[in-house]
Amino acid sequence: MSPNILLLSIHHKYARMIFGGDKQVEFRRVRPRYLNEGDLILVYATSPEQALVGVLEVEKVVEMPPKKLWEIVKDKAGISYECFQKYYENSQTGFAIFFKKPFSFDSPIKLEQLREEWSDFRPPQCYHYLKDKEINLVQSIAKCDILSRSEKLKVYQTELLPQS
Repeated sequence: MSPNILLLSIHHKYARMIFGGDKQVEFRRVRPRYLNEGDLILVYATSPEQALVGVLEVEKVVEMPPKKLWEIVKDKAGISYECFQKYYENSQTGFAIFFKKPFSFDSPIKLEQLREEWSDFRPPQCYHYLKDKEINLVQSIAKCDILSRSEKLKVYQTELLPQS
């Protein structure tokens, strides 16, 4: 089974922290519906960078009240408790997307280049699941096999091998 690929806009400061290894979880107030272990996140870093910067593999998605959530994420959050509290202010539920194997593109794909080759590209306000055509386009622009970053695909490929 192929992984779902989610295009996610992440504040440029946090995107740098993710690919620098200082942040190992992304927080959301709304859970992306079809995001599970082995799926991929294509990271769009916001202004001033405005570029696709890399890919993450989803380890797990956790849902719980913010106070409980902080206890399991505090060492991986890359943010202070105060920032965490402010983000989840008035929220009953918090979502944490744990990821592994962050992979940075050799060169970030700037917004201008994206729009030249992907005419209707718009950075998502929340998130956007990529269609096959969009996946192929990004792989072509990035000169990178994004799908190979997922363990989900490797498991599926193994299942297709003939049994001896």
